[in-house]
Amino acid sequence: MTESTFATPADEPTLQRAAGALKANGFDVHVVDDLAAARDLVHGLLPKDQPIFTATSETLRVSGLAADIDESGDYMSVRASSGPLDDVRDRIRLGATPEVVVGSVHAVTEDGRLLTASASGSQLAPYASGARTAVWVVGSQKIVPDLETGLRRLREHSVVLESQRLRALVGQESFIGRILIIENEFMPGRGVVVLVRETAGF
Repeated sequence: MTESTFATPADEPTLQRAAGALKANGFDVHVVDDLAAARDLVHGLLPKDQPIFTATSETLRVSGLAADIDESGDYMSVRASSGPLDDVRDRIRLGATPEVVVGSVHAVTEDGRLLTASASGSQLAPYASGARTAVWVVGSQKIVPDLETGLRRLREHSVVLESQRLRALVGQESFIGRILIIENEFMPGRGVVVLVRETAGF
């Protein structure tokens, strides 16, 4: 069972507290009302002449950003240019060092840390340092009080919902193979967090 509080949007004081902490930790932060606004904002942030990798993300899927980047032809999509890849190692290497990575995270602590869980780790290399610019679109329901609660959210909520999605699609379970915790960003302008007031993704 998932905990209902992990799916509830944060109240405004909590949202602003997290936004302020992220800024203090070196991230560029934007707060928007909904996914439509986030989609418009991200379009304005993305270059048209540099390779962009879309991390697998329910938030990107439901917002339309994944299709915008990978299918519209308006951007230099790493996924679109690669063709089909059967080897998981090739898929991981594909997205390791793009100019830009766009994705989401599974938890944001109120003191400004980002947590991401992954089975294969394919999105973690560009998130951590491989990409010149990282853009994360994050629903405010992912804001948690502290690191311990964030890790519990990953294990008791995010992976449960991702397993449900995978079972419906391909009949298999998800699992957590790797966890990335980004404490701060020392390169100005590299890490961009778009906080969405409404619920978005897992």
